[in-house]
Amino acid sequence: MAIHPLDSLDSVQAAGRLAGLPGFAFLDSAQRHGRLGRYSYLAADPVGLFEVRDGIAHWQGRALAGAPLPALRALLARGRRADFAPFGGGALGFIAYEAGRLFERQPESGARPVPDMAFGIYDWLIAFDHETGRASLATDLYPGAPPDRAAQVLALLDGPGPDLPPLPPLAWAADLPAAAFKAKVAQVVEAILAGDLFQANIAQGFEAPWPAGAEPFALHLALRAANPADFAACLRFGDLAVISSSPERFVTVAGDRVETRPIKGTIARHDDPLIDAAQARALAASVKDRAENVMIVDLLRNDLSRVCRPHSVDVPDLCTIESYAGLHHMVSTVTGQLTPETDALDLIAAAFPGGSITGAPKPEAMRLIADLEGRSRGVYCGSIGWLGFDGDLDLNIAIRTLTVQAGKARFQTGGGITALSDPAREYDETLLKAARIFAATGVPPRQEDRDRPY
Repeated sequence: MAIHPLDSLDSVQAAGRLAGLPGFAFLDSAQRHGRLGRYSYLAADPVGLFEVRDGIAHWQGRALAGAPLPALRALLARGRRADFAPFGGGALGFIAYEAGRLFERQPESGARPVPDMAFGIYDWLIAFDHETGRASLATDLYPGAPPDRAAQVLALLDGPGPDLPPLPPLAWAADLPAAAFKAKVAQVVEAILAGDLFQANIAQGFEAPWPAGAEPFALHLALRAANPADFAACLRFGDLAVISSSPERFVTVAGDRVETRPIKGTIARHDDPLIDAAQARALAASVKDRAENVMIVDLLRNDLSRVCRPHSVDVPDLCTIESYAGLHHMVSTVTGQLTPETDALDLIAAAFPGGSITGAPKPEAMRLIADLEGRSRGVYCGSIGWLGFDGDLDLNIAIRTLTVQAGKARFQTGGGITALSDPAREYDETLLKAARIFAATGVPPRQEDRDRPY
């Protein structure tokens, strides 16, 4: 293993030079929001690709024996960590929402165009420390690495930058009429009032033809400019590109310490500072949003307690207001300490998918989501991030996340429905959350088109 300092290397420029490589993975802390956005990570051309399809793990296209998480654990155990950043090498990729069926019985929800899990395992990694302005390249992290890997990467970084044309405007269309989405919200409210559950997160989708010759990295650049986020990402696995500008952490593990940061509660920002501050105060005072946030905090405390030491689960921050591009969010923090018998992958099995994008109780909410949405969520509401060779991890909640595949760009947006939800306001909130994506990529569906599905 070797570490090579890289002076004055810009993370976005470096990513642009490598974006055409197979297995390109860029975890981009574009917001740099305090400690959450200090580091960005870049890798490509993995040693191998780990995928899970139909409950079966595959490595380099070959089926592996046993359950997926133990198979992934064995592959990660072969790597070596570079001691230069919180992530010192390992796997980068995503866990799709439907991977929750690997850990708990759930109904099917339509065809699944993406794998349940997809992670490249990399023999090299670039870490960017935005606090110090330094970057470093670590190589020889995994068996089978090319002997001249450092020279290969350095040559690419010294090469000319990509000549990316601007992203053409995308013509977005909704996947169901506005009235139909509001009717689904009303059905959730009815189920809550009937005592079936307390909350469920319901989403609608948007789709646009992908222009011939357009590069997904240009979409990432447009989205990061309009909606910078701490947990942004751009991934390329085969014909699938994933572009995320998520502000939300699912879980992070450092040693035996665990943290999750659920977002529940959203309100628009305003250009006028006085009005903007009033908006933040209104969110903080919202009875509906606070009740929703506390409900999910309780769910996550329960999830963490399944793998954490007794009495170690704590809530150091409850219903705090954080400000992002275009939106204020209500955020809480839940922490814990893993038991000696469990690790980060056990935590995924205990807590995935995140409670903030399912509802409570989680099994009942997921069943209702499958029934009402009637389609696969794919990467949306799953997780994107890194799994370290040392057992640490950091994963986002894949909201504000787009995919490009088979000539189509797609994304979904939703919100938590409670007994106090108004269908019209919930519909408007989905458009509010989509506004920055529309602004970055094209134009939203016309008002008259919102009454017709694509």
